[in-house]
Amino acid sequence: MEDTTKIIAVVRGASNAEIQVMFRSLSDKWRSDVRLAGLVAENHGLADRHCQAGYLRNLTTGARFSIFHDLGPGVPMCHLDGIGAVAAAAAVQSDIAAGCDLVLLNKFGKLEIAGDGLASAFRAAITAGLPLLTSVSPAHDEAWRRFLGQEFAVLPADPAAIELWRHAVQTEIRGGLRTERLALGPILAMPSDE
Repeated sequence: MEDTTKIIAVVRGASNAEIQVMFRSLSDKWRSDVRLAGLVAENHGLADRHCQAGYLRNLTTGARFSIFHDLGPGVPMCHLDGIGAVAAAAAVQSDIAAGCDLVLLNKFGKLEIAGDGLASAFRAAITAGLPLLTSVSPAHDEAWRRFLGQEFAVLPADPAAIELWRHAVQTEIRGGLRTERLALGPILAMPSDE
């Protein structure tokens, strides 16, 4: 499976809530043998709210960053707190600089399309040439491709498929097969004209 060796992977095929549960479970499982940097989403837990955005939990420190403005029960709109997301991204950038094996960022969405939110954390992971796992709604695929500027794997929302990708990428890195790519970052990873 060729996609297992692309250093950046996007998980699709389930709701964002289901993917975040999977990301939390995998990050807990990987903690013992992988130095993780990144963020997973956690629900705010408030009843009768249209917006499910809540918190971003830092995988290195456990710190929680609020990413929602509570507009009250029954309000049919969602208002994200970009300031909380930017603070979370800054913390992840520090974690990446301190050293990690894999970056897991909950999703690339509206804030990142605008250059805000976690955009700086995505850039830090890409520039460092680190394995990056995230989710991107198909509705944001074109913006993601422009932002990323390189090939990526699309994985099903299946823990076994994600684990296969992680193992393949980390095996290549440990074996030195990605030495040049890591040194040059995104330069070698530009999409071909195929």
